[in-house]
Amino acid sequence: MTIPFVDRSPIKKEFERFRLILSTYQDGSGQQSLKDGRTLPGWRDFERSVAVAFGGEAQENKFIFDVLFPSAKKRDVCFGVSCKMRRTLNDTKRTGRVTLELSNSSGKFWDRLGEAGINQQNYKAKPVDVAQALLAQANEWHANVGLKQGGRVDLSKSFYLALSWNQQGEYQLFKFSLGLPSALSLKWDFPSVTNNSEERVGRHLRGRDKTGVLFEWYGESGGQLKYYPLAESALWKSNIFHLEPLPDNWEAKHGILAKARDYFPNLWEK
Repeated sequence: MTIPFVDRSPIKKEFERFRLILSTYQDGSGQQSLKDGRTLPGWRDFERSVAVAFGGEAQENKFIFDVLFPSAKKRDVCFGVSCKMRRTLNDTKRTGRVTLELSNSSGKFWDRLGEAGINQQNYKAKPVDVAQALLAQANEWHANVGLKQGGRVDLSKSFYLALSWNQQGEYQLFKFSLGLPSALSLKWDFPSVTNNSEERVGRHLRGRDKTGVLFEWYGESGGQLKYYPLAESALWKSNIFHLEPLPDNWEAKHGILAKARDYFPNLWEK
């Protein structure tokens, strides 16, 4: 069995299967509700669609990877996919960068910083040290389940899979390497903010490459570590696509009530 995305790009037939599966979540079963009874797929629906369409297994737990694909060559070895979904496609069109929220594990990040003697009282004075600790922690989460650490995930061919979308109904899929840039290759600071004409050091960490912002960390407001790789640096990306519209009679034949009636006809009649 050849694993999609690992050694190649998905063929047209595979990608179309993914698009159609993702489209089914418009029938009331998707995570995001619309006013007319329809829904849109959410992050969990995205993970399940990737698993079903490409022959993987959605983890649906706290495991670092969201979908695992079995290796065709080695038993008990798999490839990991970390799925990210954000409504930021318009930002990508404007900036050329894709938004990936790598983690929001605020407690674990602060624990890691604490090991380096960094706390909420002194962290703003040590942007580079903070950045090194954060990226080391992000890399370590993957390394802990890799083959070298006795795990079963082949990290060499594992990756991030980001689904970006917008309110206009456009979607685009991007594949990125797990490898993050070295913290020392970037410029780090806590951007100043102005409040009541008074300028002070802000609370979010920013890491910049030669063309713009590559990382942000909001340590005191959610703990999100955000990564903004250039779309052109993706290992693979789809064209912009749309969900397939539901048929006109979708609610009567395929909606939530129709499903309940079809699954349990005798009980439904009672």
